[in-house]
Amino acid sequence: MNQEHIFIVRCGEVALKGMNKPYFERMLAERIRKLLKRKFDRFDVKRHEGLIFVRADKEYDKEAIIKEISKVFGVASISPAVETESNLDAIGEAAIEYMNELIEEKGIKTFKVNAKRADKNFPVKSPEIGRIIGAKILIGCKVLKVDVHNPDCLLFVDVRHDKSYIYQDKIAGFGGLPLGTNGKGMTLLSGGIDSPVATWMMAKRGMLIEAIHFHSYPYTSQRAQEKVEELAKIVATYCGRFKMHVINLLPIQEQIVQNCPEEETTILVRRFMMRIAEQVACETGCGMLITGENLGQVASQTAEALVVTDASVQMPVMRPLIAMDKVDIMDKAREIGTYETSIQPYEDCCTVFLPKHPATKPKLERILASESKLDCDKLIADAVASRETIDIKPE
Repeated sequence: MNQEHIFIVRCGEVALKGMNKPYFERMLAERIRKLLKRKFDRFDVKRHEGLIFVRADKEYDKEAIIKEISKVFGVASISPAVETESNLDAIGEAAIEYMNELIEEKGIKTFKVNAKRADKNFPVKSPEIGRIIGAKILIGCKVLKVDVHNPDCLLFVDVRHDKSYIYQDKIAGFGGLPLGTNGKGMTLLSGGIDSPVATWMMAKRGMLIEAIHFHSYPYTSQRAQEKVEELAKIVATYCGRFKMHVINLLPIQEQIVQNCPEEETTILVRRFMMRIAEQVACETGCGMLITGENLGQVASQTAEALVVTDASVQMPVMRPLIAMDKVDIMDKAREIGTYETSIQPYEDCCTVFLPKHPATKPKLERILASESKLDCDKLIADAVASRETIDIKPE
């Protein structure tokens, strides 16, 4: 058997990129290298014939390596594999050894061989390769029988020009596109369930992330901000380190409460948050804003409220959760590991000065009339100037 771990990484959607495919493959291989480098020293990542091959020192835990690779956006699936020479005798010997290990480890009793001839110059076609290797396994592993319908082990044999590979598992990755292939966005990150999921979903589409977080200290606590930093670190395990800009929204909230109708407080605060985020986004090279808003979930997320919110900025606003059910968002939060942190009971700025009866169908002209009572430019400039920037590193 191999003296190193070998993993076949498949690119999924990247494979559909036509003439741009090599670019996306290079980006994906580089993201895998960067992520593995955080925990491992002795490994190698190479592209070959539409696949990415990862080799790592045998002393490393195989499952730990798979877990790290699966976090890389653009990875469709991963297979721990055995490498052998591309001739039927060598493939047969390796397959027998591989199956004997599975018999010992898992007690398998039935199998089926699925062979693929990537090298079309190989003299034996795929169906015949499967029959030959299957026959060799039957001879070498007396306890096994063939079951073409429901085998305990579906054994894949991938015959290539220089080497061939044997494996049984195709462990799913998250898919998507490699980070850095789709621009950069500024995400409005709170301590709730939705915004970390929205951030993750945009990163999955290849977008680099920068974040902005609003608090209302001393109405919101330092522990509430620490909770958001913990969430950001979890998200960073997928999208790499990023900057998070932290802004105290309290001076703006106080001005709104003192000068504007109570029912408009929520939408007015939201418009200020968007304008501040847009200004920081422009300064940091982000091309769009990202929010965790979901249509109809709360008063500020009705169709009418979202229209009024968007009217406050020129930059496009991405809302990847817009049509998802809350249960689906919660399931995704559990899957990516943010849910347990998100539900910790710490307040955020959106709950400060919350009106008893918020406007659910705000009119833009009325909102603009209310904003005319405020020195909006100064309030925004002061907020941007006072921001604290935190370097978020993966958990």
